[in-house]
Amino acid sequence: MKPYLSVVIPMFNEEKNLKRGVLEEIDQYLKKQDYVSEVIVSDDGSTDKSLKMVEKFSQYHSRFKIKKNKHAGKPFAIKSGLEKAKGEIILFTDMDLSVPIKEMEKLLPWFEEDFKIVIGSRGKERKRFPWYRKIISWGFRSFRQIFFLPKIIDTQCGFKAFKRKAGKEVFRKMRIFKQITEIKGWRVGAWDVEMLFVAEKKGYRIKEVPVAWEDRDVVGGKQKNFIKESKEMLFEILRVKINDWRGDYD
Repeated sequence: MKPYLSVVIPMFNEEKNLKRGVLEEIDQYLKKQDYVSEVIVSDDGSTDKSLKMVEKFSQYHSRFKIKKNKHAGKPFAIKSGLEKAKGEIILFTDMDLSVPIKEMEKLLPWFEEDFKIVIGSRGKERKRFPWYRKIISWGFRSFRQIFFLPKIIDTQCGFKAFKRKAGKEVFRKMRIFKQITEIKGWRVGAWDVEMLFVAEKKGYRIKEVPVAWEDRDVVGGKQKNFIKESKEMLFEILRVKINDWRGDYD
């Protein structure tokens, strides 16, 4: 039976998060729902034991599938998982489950209101966010809203859902997959901004919904250099603006 919901989880060296039972948490929630679902773990060339751990888990949990990829960064892993997804609605979420999977209940009703994209929002105040990250987040949001998506508060929350057709069309239009070729580590950047900008450009209705969020990531080393990460994100905003000036999204 074709799934109603596909959950796509990008993965790069998530051994510590996996050990605290995040896959079990997802499975326990989904098995209680009255719709068919699948979970696609899209691996970005992990070098620790996380891939083996997911392979073992999927042997005993049929809704879980694995998509193996060469190391290319988070947006590439998500795109690969999206291509494999068969659900009517596709949710992207992070392995750390900083947004609990049950928050999906807040997103689903908006698809009945003819929204094609529904995104989770952490708002402006965020639990367990150190002061310097709050400052960086405020600066990024203010700079981004000058150029793009002025009505959206949080473009960076890793909890976003699409109608499948809309999601695939948006990702096909994104230029990051042609313009960013060299990836080192778990490069996150501001690919979400391009994704949402393209969606808005295509005329898709976007709904931002407040969700519960608390930093639960126990994997170190992903985002420790906040200054470097912020520079990359600002650069990507400018990259998208230049693309738009050139008509790349028309």
